[in-house]
Amino acid sequence: MNKSINLYPDEVHKASLGAPEYYPEIDDACEEINKATKGLGTDEDALIATIGSKNTVERSLIAYRYQEKYGKELKELMKKENSGDFGFLTQLLSLPAPDADAMIIRKATKGLGTDEKLLYTVICGRSNDEIDILKKTYFRRYNTDLTNLVSSETHGDIKKLYLTCLRGVEETYDPKYHNASKVEEGAKTFRRKCRGRRGTYEGALFEFICKSPPQYLQMVDDAYVKAYHVNLRYALKKELRGKTEDAALFTLGMKLRPYITAAKLIKSTCAGMGTDELGLSSAILRYQLILPQVMMEHIKLFDENIGDMVSSETSGDYKQLLLEM
Repeated sequence: MNKSINLYPDEVHKASLGAPEYYPEIDDACEEINKATKGLGTDEDALIATIGSKNTVERSLIAYRYQEKYGKELKELMKKENSGDFGFLTQLLSLPAPDADAMIIRKATKGLGTDEKLLYTVICGRSNDEIDILKKTYFRRYNTDLTNLVSSETHGDIKKLYLTCLRGVEETYDPKYHNASKVEEGAKTFRRKCRGRRGTYEGALFEFICKSPPQYLQMVDDAYVKAYHVNLRYALKKELRGKTEDAALFTLGMKLRPYITAAKLIKSTCAGMGTDELGLSSAILRYQLILPQVMMEHIKLFDENIGDMVSSETSGDYKQLLLEM
């Protein structure tokens, strides 16, 4: 890949610039949602069928169009009509994709402590364009600079990684520049930053990972294996610990093997005691554009379909909405 994978479709990028293009099915969906939420109580089945069956593009357009037609934000309607895990997921589904990511960041950083896993899975490993959209969206929704927020809510080495990701520094792949000599130099640089005389240079490692386009980073990984008999992932695991290690490996994974990395993330939300419903909702929502590829990797890795896992780990309207998605 010449650049990090986009999780927002082209239509969402256009809509973020204020030029959404609607079609009749979008108006029909808005009317169905309005009908399902009018009067006493909510018709959950109709709501699930309407918003759960729509793809990322359609949901984003519905979010814009609903406010135009009815003069109120669809997300606020979902907040009023629904509750619990089902309610939070309907709120996410009622927002354009960048706004949903912004809401997840808000959730991750609000209250006592920061939910690092929730935060790094939104911010890390994103393309330059989507980092730019995300920062503008967060400021529009919450009147807060995203970089300042992350800087104030995090600390230590993981903060260095977040702030590097938020700069959107990934280079455009150029075979003339990212040549064999540059690859060899990159492998040596990575090795030196892992084994400096004064310890590991975490900030420099994060800079290298974030700046490197995926195709170049894969070439460096291959060269690193050839020279040192381990890959970049192994080198990072040896040098880092805790959430910083998790976040750095996730960033590297989203550049080199995005479908596998997303599949592992989804699986992790249902591993161990109990289900991380917030993490599960966020992941399935964010990766819907690439979900067919992610589902294939999930089966290869875990011999289990994501739908079957959701069925066994969740229940009620929440389960039905995830399965519809």
